[in-house]
Amino acid sequence: MTQNSRTPRSVYSRPVWPDRAMLWRWHFFAGLFCLPFVIMLCVTGSLYLFKPQIETWLDRHIDHAVTQGSPQTVSAQRDAALAAVPGGHFLALEMPFRKTQATRVLVAHGADVARVYIDPVTLRVLAQRDEQTRFERLVFRLHGQLLIGNWGSVIMEMVASWTLVLIVTGLLLWWPRRAGAGGTILPRLGAKGRLFWRDLHAVGGMWISLVLVLFLVSGLPWSFVWGSAFAAVESRIGRLIAVQDWEIGAVPIAATLSGHATMPGMSDAEMAGMAMDTAPQPMSPQAGLDAVYETARQLAFPAPTLITPPASAKDVWHIRSDAQNRPKRVEASVTAQGEVTHVTRFADKRLSDRLIGYGVAFHEGHLFGVLNLLLNLIVALLLTLASVAALMLWLRRRRPGHLDAPQSSPRPIGWGALAVMGVMGILLPELGASLLLLALAGRFLGRRFSALR
Repeated sequence: MTQNSRTPRSVYSRPVWPDRAMLWRWHFFAGLFCLPFVIMLCVTGSLYLFKPQIETWLDRHIDHAVTQGSPQTVSAQRDAALAAVPGGHFLALEMPFRKTQATRVLVAHGADVARVYIDPVTLRVLAQRDEQTRFERLVFRLHGQLLIGNWGSVIMEMVASWTLVLIVTGLLLWWPRRAGAGGTILPRLGAKGRLFWRDLHAVGGMWISLVLVLFLVSGLPWSFVWGSAFAAVESRIGRLIAVQDWEIGAVPIAATLSGHATMPGMSDAEMAGMAMDTAPQPMSPQAGLDAVYETARQLAFPAPTLITPPASAKDVWHIRSDAQNRPKRVEASVTAQGEVTHVTRFADKRLSDRLIGYGVAFHEGHLFGVLNLLLNLIVALLLTLASVAALMLWLRRRRPGHLDAPQSSPRPIGWGALAVMGVMGILLPELGASLLLLALAGRFLGRRFSALR
């Protein structure tokens, strides 16, 4: 008696979830799209973890050139910086955290911002840098915007969305089907060839999956589409009572430094105009910087601390901490005479701002000190290794000139899978839009174009 090699159609008539063939196909195409970006994010994210140390090292030759002696008044240092940037407007002054440090004055000119380094003793200009092209800003913009503004933010949000798909499908494929820790929660020591790369990818990916989800979710408020939608919802329900201290998409640097991180729905040109409106005009009263500086010195907010001037005679000066550990941030409103009129601390912010602040501080490795930094660094290293292992697994089995994607599933997609896709598509709009496009491609361009089955 012989068995028919063809499987009866009735066997595939009922949807099965999770269907491993479909999971493999989803995991493959999500990885193929995300892999180059994930490796870039690991490198740039690791660099950004050491932002304060790198900035100090890059500016070391400037600070070493500072003359020893009694410093001039802070207002005189500001005026020296303004003289170095014709037509510029005083935007902010960064408080030095060492006595031997050059004074950093931020001067707005047009849509750009110059960071002018002043010798506090001689008032000599030691250096002048474009704020947007400083190393940490380039790393920041590459990490979240690919250096191309809001279009880059949209692409990176798409990457984050599909990386979540990558994690979910990866965990479902990893889920143990047999007893034993080898190859499940621990790599098999001494394994070689495909088994070595498989364990490095699967076991390493499993261990970092939870932290990676936290990274991705905490990064969404910075993205252009998701972040703008979130801010719009909060504004609609009347909870947007203050400007948040994180950037949504590509924001002009002058707006960021003046304390206006974003206004959802505004174009770049409008944002640039807003930034210039908030920056004091040449005739705006700026008297009182010396008194405000002395108050800031006594307050001793966590570094870096910025002093921003009033836009008019009726307004007040602002002293704010831009510490990467968001829960330590604090802002004070100060009169020209140096009197503190109001203080806003992290605990005073609304719940959503505090949750995002905790998430961003964790994302940047500063929420719980050195342990947070080391954890993020280890996750970035393991994610890079898991990505390289995935690439090696594919290259080892791929035939020359062929993609060799996993075969599509013969079973129809079940209601459970559709429900999961629907929820994720609503929570992640770019994922929902791309899933819809893939479904339409599979429907009208043929089954071989569909990554959904």
